[in-house]
Amino acid sequence: MGVLSWIVFGLIAGAIAKFIMPGKDPGGIIVTIIIGVLGGLLGGWLGSAVSGSGVSGFNLMSFVWAVIGSLILLIIYRLIFHRARA
Repeated sequence: MGVLSWIVFGLIAGAIAKFIMPGKDPGGIIVTIIIGVLGGLLGGWLGSAVSGSGVSGFNLMSFVWAVIGSLILLIIYRLIFHRARA
C-alpha cells in the first residue's frame, strides 16, 4: 500500500481518533487532519514492523493501524501542548 493510501486512511483515522479522544485541541480541524495523516503513516510503519511482511491494501487491519498511529500522535501532541501551556 502506497503513501497516498495511508494519507487517505489518515484523514479518516484522524477523525476517528478525535472521536475516541474528544477535547479541545489547538489548531482545530487542520491540526486534526495533519495528525491523522501523519498517524496513518506512523500506523503503516508500525504495522509493517510488527507483522514483518508489511500491511497492504484497504482492509480492517490497515485501518486499525492508522487509527492507532493517529491516537499515539494525538496523545503526544496533547502532552506537548499542555506542558508548553502550563
